[in-house]
Amino acid sequence: MIKALIARLKQGHRTVAFPRAEPVLPDRFRGRPELNAAKCPSPCDACVRSCPTGAIRVGSTGPELDMGRCLFCTECTQACPTGAVTFGRDYSLATRRREDLILAGRTFKPAEALGEQVRRLFGRSLRLRQVSAGGCNACEADLNVLNTVVFDLGRFGIQFVASPRHADGLVITGPVTENMKTAVLKTYEATPAPKFVIAVGACAISGGPYVDRPESSNGAAGLLPIDLFIPGCPPHPVTILDGLLRFLGQREG
Repeated sequence: MIKALIARLKQGHRTVAFPRAEPVLPDRFRGRPELNAAKCPSPCDACVRSCPTGAIRVGSTGPELDMGRCLFCTECTQACPTGAVTFGRDYSLATRRREDLILAGRTFKPAEALGEQVRRLFGRSLRLRQVSAGGCNACEADLNVLNTVVFDLGRFGIQFVASPRHADGLVITGPVTENMKTAVLKTYEATPAPKFVIAVGACAISGGPYVDRPESSNGAAGLLPIDLFIPGCPPHPVTILDGLLRFLGQREG
């Protein structure tokens, strides 16, 4: 017991200060893509041809990128000869509407909070049931990390539960394979109303690298009403936490 206490004292306080302070992100972190139409030569489509998921296209006003499909692999940045597409450091990627994930030279609109009436129900106590619908375990792992002492998700009143009947909403990861489609729908039906659905990762939003494959459903958006989209492959734990807090009205700006 004494040894355990001594070790705890040496470790000190290990929970990150976010959202009171900005997070310390790794050097290799890839945040929100940045598009520069002025640097996009016409009719070059090198970035389009390089993208494995069809997340980027070049329109009449320059490049457009769908973060819901983006794997943040940087193939487009390597293919672009002029640097019209880059990845910044902004970790706030979550949105309430699918169309807000499409970057086309306009100001990005991060996730808005739930309505006042719904927020009274969930703002201080939120229970989530996570469903891995054929995911590779990357998004699932970053969700699990939120339960560690580093992020301490419970301090915000958010918890993952074992049964959908005890949940306020669902967190879907993976492209929703044919073998998991029924399970996802039944889990949604078992969740009591009012309820909501959060799609985490490119697979859950659009199918990711499995888009348009016969074995997948191109994510959960075609099956369930999605209330929060958190893009990435996988999204960083800070990105997920930022999206959840904005969703609950505990973070703005």
